[in-house]
Amino acid sequence: MLKNLSYYALLLAIAGIMLGCGSKESGGGATTEAKGGKFYGGTLRINESEYIRTLYPPSIVDVYSYRVAAQVYEGLFKFDPTTLKVVNNLAESVTVDDTKTVYTIKIRKGVMFHDDACFDGGKGRELKAKDVLFCMERLCMKTVDNANFELFDGILKGAKNYYESSGEAKKPPFEFEGVKVIDDYTLKFTLEKPYSLLTYNLARPAAFIYPEEAVKKYGKDLSTKAIGTGPFTLGQVEEENQIMLLKNKNYYLTDKDGNKLPFLDAVSVRFIKEKKTELLEFNKGNLDMMYRLPTEHLVEIMDKSADGSLKDAELSRKPEMQSQLLVFNTQEPPFDNADVRRAFSFAVDRTKILESTLLGEGFGPGDYGITSPSFKESGYDVSAGVRGYTLNKDSAIYYMNKAGYKNGKGFPKIFLELNAEGDRHANVALEVTKQLKEVLNVDVEISIMSHSQIADRSMSGSFKLIRLSWIADYPHPQSFVRFFYGKSVPAKAEEVSFPNLARYKNPKFDEYYETALNTLDENEALKMFMQAEYTAMRDAPVIVLWYDEAFRLLKSKVKNFPNNAIQYRDLTEVYIQADGAAAK
Repeated sequence: MLKNLSYYALLLAIAGIMLGCGSKESGGGATTEAKGGKFYGGTLRINESEYIRTLYPPSIVDVYSYRVAAQVYEGLFKFDPTTLKVVNNLAESVTVDDTKTVYTIKIRKGVMFHDDACFDGGKGRELKAKDVLFCMERLCMKTVDNANFELFDGILKGAKNYYESSGEAKKPPFEFEGVKVIDDYTLKFTLEKPYSLLTYNLARPAAFIYPEEAVKKYGKDLSTKAIGTGPFTLGQVEEENQIMLLKNKNYYLTDKDGNKLPFLDAVSVRFIKEKKTELLEFNKGNLDMMYRLPTEHLVEIMDKSADGSLKDAELSRKPEMQSQLLVFNTQEPPFDNADVRRAFSFAVDRTKILESTLLGEGFGPGDYGITSPSFKESGYDVSAGVRGYTLNKDSAIYYMNKAGYKNGKGFPKIFLELNAEGDRHANVALEVTKQLKEVLNVDVEISIMSHSQIADRSMSGSFKLIRLSWIADYPHPQSFVRFFYGKSVPAKAEEVSFPNLARYKNPKFDEYYETALNTLDENEALKMFMQAEYTAMRDAPVIVLWYDEAFRLLKSKVKNFPNNAIQYRDLTEVYIQADGAAAK
């Protein structure tokens, strides 16, 4: 969705002169031809606008950490980067019994952990079923670094009891019922009741597999150490600046042509926060990909793509399974009052933000629920089933008066907390605060923090109003609707709440949500998820600002790197075409 804007020249030509040693490493580094016209070698250079929070799987809740960790670790299952369907990864096969509650999973033989000092002699050992059990147990232990118990809570047999009986670094005195080792390469997962999304959960980053030896040696340092079985090993880490991933020469997979994977020698992940600077580096040839474009250059880049002016790069765009939000802390005044939340929701002009502030860089205004409209083709049409909020000044003033703050009188000054991600979110926040002042006469100040601070404060509940983006880490509407599940909120205010960052509670929502989880009829489940989401949005625990769309620039020589709706990146089969290969 783009407005008609006058054409003006790009700040920098897309086909800029290649500069620096890094530029040669990508294009000229791929020199060894493989089967099927592919190539070995080279360094793929990409950027993230925010630094990672942690690489320790049970702690991963942000997309930046996920995208790095997914190259080093593997789970039993993963997503196909083109179709986003769940496929086997470390699992060689899976069978389900007639009750749909017992999953027997056989893991691949000959998979080796990365070489590391945590192993005897520094040599990585073979992955065994006991390693999977170890990681699953840690996901069901009540520790400060486990933010993902919700993967198994109420799903795996005995998970709740195991969790409640554990403590910081202390296992319960009994075995975990939900996962049993049958032999070195076979595990049995037992569910409390049928649950059709188990393999989705086992493909998520929290369920990545790592060795016990690494936990014993590195402990909390695993936030920046990573020993897995993936196609790349963790190389040099320069905090806030760059992470190098190096080719795992002992990787077990081959592609359909029989080529040993991965193709790349290395992946360089930089952390440039300013989008203008990132575009400059891309134009110089120092980056091979740019995800999200500077708003002020979006139309020009699209025009160049349309007229063929992007000689060495390709622009792709795709609706994302991502929603941009303002989240209320529903357990803290003044936002413990649903009428205040409704007033704020009716006071925001989402269409103006998308068209004027973002210049159309989005799939659509957030007029419905939290779930992205990109699920429409799979039978979950949020635009038809969930009534959200659009600008209505009269309704905003009505609810503000009802809450006891006529013309904003007596309303406390609050802070809107956010990470800037360049200028994008800061500009949106300025527009939101302006609209709230004009419609409700309330003062909202902006507080800009690092991404890590925002993540910590959102989970600890140390905020009143916070800007977040919620992106599916698995391609199913439940990945959004779970945001409102009240029974995931801890009893104590000081304890971490995830994924329900709003700490929202509504027994009716929980009833619909649990009904959806307990049915194996997918159509019926989607209806119940929709009813749950509709119920939550009536209480306005969040302001949905807009639904995102992925604009990505990729150097033409980079191959096998699909753009998908959840920005899931599997670099296992990505390769860089050697100079002159296309002409040949």
